[in-house]
Amino acid sequence: MIFSPSGVAHNDTHNPRNGTAVTQATFEELVAEHRRELLVHCYRLLGSLTDAEDVLQEALLAAWRGLDGFEGRASLRSWLYRIATNRCLNALRDRGRRIPPEPRPPFQPPEPSRRSHVTWLQPYPDELLEHVPDSDPGPEARYTAREAIELAFIAALQRLTPRQAAVLVLCDVLGYPLGEVAPMLDTTPTAVKGLLQRARGAVERQHGPAREAPPAPGSAQERRMADRFAEAFTGDDFDTLVSLLTDEAWLSMPPAPHEYHGVAAITAFLQTSATWRVSQGLQIRLRPTRMNGQPAFASHLVSDGTERPGGLIVLTLAGDRLSGMTLFLHDI
Repeated sequence: MIFSPSGVAHNDTHNPRNGTAVTQATFEELVAEHRRELLVHCYRLLGSLTDAEDVLQEALLAAWRGLDGFEGRASLRSWLYRIATNRCLNALRDRGRRIPPEPRPPFQPPEPSRRSHVTWLQPYPDELLEHVPDSDPGPEARYTAREAIELAFIAALQRLTPRQAAVLVLCDVLGYPLGEVAPMLDTTPTAVKGLLQRARGAVERQHGPAREAPPAPGSAQERRMADRFAEAFTGDDFDTLVSLLTDEAWLSMPPAPHEYHGVAAITAFLQTSATWRVSQGLQIRLRPTRMNGQPAFASHLVSDGTERPGGLIVLTLAGDRLSGMTLFLHDI
C-alpha cells in the first residue's frame, strides 16, 4: 500500500522540530517503519482488513497535512497512533459498520447455537505480520503479540464499544500507560481507567475459561494437528474430527452470523455440509496457509477436474486439541 496524498504530492510542509521543510518523500521515510504496525492497529479496532487499509490511508493523509502541528512532545510513533486511533473511531462513528450481506447457503443448515453480529470479521495474512517491526510493548502490556492478533481476540474487540476497544489495545496490547493514552483520546486518565476496567471485564467474560496454550507457530506439534484436521476434514472422518475438538469448541462462519458451540452442534453442521457436497459430486481440497498467526487452509471445491474457491478455514488450537474453527465463506 503506497501513500499518495491527492493534491499534495509536490508540496512541502514545515517540520517544527527542526525548522526544515519536509517533502512527501521524506515523510514516507519517516512513517515507513510504522506503517505495518499501524495497519495491524487499525485492523484490531475495525476487524476488517479492507476497512483498516482505507482508514490507514486517511490517517497518513491527516498526518501529512497536520505535520506542522507535530511539536515533538510525544514520539512520532505515539503521534501516529493517536491519529490512527481517532480516525478509526471517526470511521466507526460516521460510517457505522459496513455489514456484508448474509450469504444464502445451498443447503438448510442446522439451527445455530447463536447468531453473531460480528459478520464483518476478516482474516489477517501472516505475510503482512512478518514485516511488522518487533518493537517491545510497554510495561503495561498484558497480551503477547500472538494473542493480540488471534481471531478470537479480534472478534472480542468488535463486541466492545469503540472507545473501550481503543483503550484496551493502547494499554494492554501496546503497553501505553494511562497518562499517555488520555491525551490520545482527549480525555482524562481517570476516564481511561474506567474504560479499561470495563473492557477487561467484557473480554474475560467473552473468552470464558482459559484454554490451554496453543503449540508454537510452525512447530512439529502444530503441523501434526493441522495435518490431522485436514485429513479428517477432506475425508469426512467425523469420528476423528470429534476426537480433535475440545468440549468448549466453537465454529463461526463470517459473513454468515451462524455460530455453533459444542461438539454436537459443530458435528451436526459439518455432517449437513458434507452430505450436500457429496450429493453435488464435489470433493474438497485444502491448501495450507497462515492467518492471524494461526494455521489455516484455503479450501477449493473440485468437480470433474475443475476447482473453484470455497473459502478459508482458520484453526484455533489449544494444546493438542482444536478449540475453534472460523470458516470464511467469502472468497479471500
